[in-house]
Amino acid sequence: MDPQKQKEQFNLAYVCALAAQAGLNRVNGDVDDDSIDISFKSRGFQGQPIRSPQIEFQLKCTSRDLVDGGVIKYPLSRKNYDDLRGSDFAFPRYLAVLLVPADVGAWISHNDEHIALFNNCYWLSLRDAEPTENGDSITVAIPLAQRLTSVTLREMINRASQGEWL
Repeated sequence: MDPQKQKEQFNLAYVCALAAQAGLNRVNGDVDDDSIDISFKSRGFQGQPIRSPQIEFQLKCTSRDLVDGGVIKYPLSRKNYDDLRGSDFAFPRYLAVLLVPADVGAWISHNDEHIALFNNCYWLSLRDAEPTENGDSITVAIPLAQRLTSVTLREMINRASQGEWL
């Protein structure tokens, strides 16, 4: 398999594992023409402004060393940037960047009692991002404090049930 496809598939598996632990359902979508690779939804929010909230993600995976200080400086395509920014969407949109080791063999550690996935995934909302005049790409800064976890996904869906974003 092409190394970039391996990264895409591993990234998808990674976030699906987080969502499964968070109790979220995957929304299937086959065509990524709006910079959304995966969506999750939940039910059981009767009495909330949105009773079946959904959150959407553009997934990126890299083995490049993009950490600078307390942020990941990720070069995002202009199309993805424009598709993710703004607040005029039905569902909150997020960028999720998974950092992996350069060696594919180091992505997963197998043990007798568990497996471990390496390394971590981080999220960013571009809801309030300003328009850009950049032609091809724009570098976004993702704080290392914004690690994507099953708890974070649950918080995102809870906020979405209120019509809010993280």
